Amino acid sequence: MSIEFASLNSGSNGNCYYVGNQEEAVLIDAGLSCKEIEKRMKQVNISMKKVKAVFISHEHIDHVKGIEVLSKKYDLPVYISAKTKTNCRTPIPSNLIKGFFTNEIYTIGQLQITSFSKSHDAVDPCSFVVSSSNYHVGVFTDIGHVCEKVKTHFSKCHAVFLEANYDEQMLENGSYPYHLKKRITSDEGHLSNNQAMELFLNHRSPQLSHLLLSHLSKENNCPDLVSNFFKKNTTNTEIIVASRYEPSKLYRIGQSIHHQYVSNNPVQMQLFG
Repeated sequence: MSIEFASLNSGSNGNCYYVGNQEEAVLIDAGLSCKEIEKRMKQVNISMKKVKAVFISHEHIDHVKGIEVLSKKYDLPVYISAKTKTNCRTPIPSNLIKGFFTNEIYTIGQLQITSFSKSHDAVDPCSFVVSSSNYHVGVFTDIGHVCEKVKTHFSKCHAVFLEANYDEQMLENGSYPYHLKKRITSDEGHLSNNQAMELFLNHRSPQLSHLLLSHLSKENNCPDLVSNFFKKNTTNTEIIVASRYEPSKLYRIGQSIHHQYVSNNPVQMQLFG
């Protein structure tokens, strides 16, 4: 069985990532409104009926904005740690909250979701690897520095949503106040293009077919800049920049290429086996 994935949105204006197989899927974070998530899913021709759960990485609004309405409307269980729930300003129906502990593995149908703690300025932040039939897709964003857990999980992945939040020179010369620059570059902030590249070069797996550069800063990074930076250093991995304005294509690992059509517009679904 193959595994498929798409970024519905990635950035400080909202984060939501889709990962699934032919039967079921999960969302990692729900930082867009329910209406916008539905719109993005439709654009990529994904049915909400396939989504069986939402996993929350941390309590910041750009990761939880739509969770209340989305979970109620589709009766979706929400996997969120107790500490994150306590510090989350967005209410979640108590009957839909599932007990969740960081550094554990959870099973949704034939999907396995592995969580692990990370460094970020949140109360109990975690990242995820979603697996199906020995294919692994990582969602590694909002990370202050590359710890051993990140390295270990990254090295096993066939596809990764990897944070490349800022270009160091753009941030240094930009208009952000000093305290914000210090927060972003701290061990509890975000990964720079250079930090993401170091992880990619030193710990990528030979089977890493897709790298989706994620959570780019609108002010302190440039899609073309970071895309070209990574493309210069690989020939075997497809480099994609996850947009803060529109969903990515739907990618699938495990089969050959075919096409889907959405609203009379061809959308290529790239399948790799």
